[in-house]
Amino acid sequence: MADYDYDLFVIGAGSGGVRAARLTALGGKRVAIAEEFRIGGTCVVRGCVPKKFMVMASEVSHALEIAEGYGWSFEGTSFDWPKFLEAKDVEIARLSGIYAANLGKAGVDLVHGRAVLKDAHTVEIVGKDQTITAEKILIATGGRPWAPETMPGIEHAITSEEAFHLPELPKRILIAGGGYIAVEFAGIFAGLGVETTLIYRGPNILRGFDDDVRAHLADEIEKRGIKIILGCQHTELKKTTTGIVNVLENGMEIETDVVMFATGRVPHVVDLGLETAGVELDDKGAIKVDSLSKTTADNIWAIGDVTDRMNLTPVAIREAVAFHETVYKDNPQHFDYEAVATAVFSQPPVGVVGLTEAEARHSCPKGVDIYATRFRPMKYAFTGSDERVLMKLVVDVDTQRVVGVHIVGPEAPEMIQLAAVAVKAGLTKAQWDATCAVHPTMAEELVTLKVKQSQETNAG
Repeated sequence: MADYDYDLFVIGAGSGGVRAARLTALGGKRVAIAEEFRIGGTCVVRGCVPKKFMVMASEVSHALEIAEGYGWSFEGTSFDWPKFLEAKDVEIARLSGIYAANLGKAGVDLVHGRAVLKDAHTVEIVGKDQTITAEKILIATGGRPWAPETMPGIEHAITSEEAFHLPELPKRILIAGGGYIAVEFAGIFAGLGVETTLIYRGPNILRGFDDDVRAHLADEIEKRGIKIILGCQHTELKKTTTGIVNVLENGMEIETDVVMFATGRVPHVVDLGLETAGVELDDKGAIKVDSLSKTTADNIWAIGDVTDRMNLTPVAIREAVAFHETVYKDNPQHFDYEAVATAVFSQPPVGVVGLTEAEARHSCPKGVDIYATRFRPMKYAFTGSDERVLMKLVVDVDTQRVVGVHIVGPEAPEMIQLAAVAVKAGLTKAQWDATCAVHPTMAEELVTLKVKQSQETNAG
């Protein structure tokens, strides 16, 4: 066997790469990991964690409105954007430091720099005149925001990554996109008092989610003051002395201070040297892998968003564990992508697990039963708010298994984590019904839904 510098070299120190490196080093292997930016990757540094802090900060304005309904009064309340950014950056630095420390404790060598493949066993650290060899290589470089580069004036727009570091809070913002990132940032900026417009080329926001969820959330976020423009997109951005003019294909022109494109993310594969190592991409530009995360090169694997399978941080971590079990413990494993719960930290938030109604109607031969309810949360009883919660169960008629749970409303992400246990376990509607409710809670509705909303089948 050739003499390599390391048994495993990991490119990318995000959640997936860090987990794989730590597990492998703790197992006694020589491991190094390279990161071109900051340890922690998208989730910790410029994704879910800082975004959740922004969500929590922006929710305070709504909480104050609720509090007034309960008799509280406030004078002179204000939000200090620079103070928030400083606190957020301090916490992100702390978390990044913990990731780095844990790598060190596990015995992983940390390489600061951009690693590029020179061949199937060799990487070069750009700008450092350093080459490193490894018996096996794991690519975990994640994804990057995508924006229409050829659109006139696109240089005046920002992406989600710049949104975390705006020097000042704008008075007006237009967000292009209809996915979870666009919807979440619309809620953030609106909650912080910014005049917010959301524009999406599709017929409704959150493509791929259950249609009832999509419609319900669109209605609810408009109640929070967000203007939604559907079936439309940009043709041009024009910089003026007073802002940026968004020129839309329907003829509208909207001036805002900031324009943010949240139109999707793409695998980060640019200039990685994949071709020289025999690593192929699929037709969507992601690294092509088999069920065990192996690429088309015998000694190279890839996990996480760079493979564009299911782009969620916990999934990347599970893929890392499966990689370690497969490659270093002679225990071939692949992650089960069925019934993975996910949350959208919109305002109100969304929690879903399992099949949408449309998906279930295609996959359940004898049809589906639908149980759904919409109600005003108890919290809003004194506020005069007409905000509503949506809860929906999708049940396979044949097996009576609950195959989908969809929630829009306060604490939906917390509820869906536990509902996911039941869906993953394959529990039936009768078992849900046999579970005693916790009263008074919103979650009790999940086990007290008795009236079928639909009994249509897939026949014909």
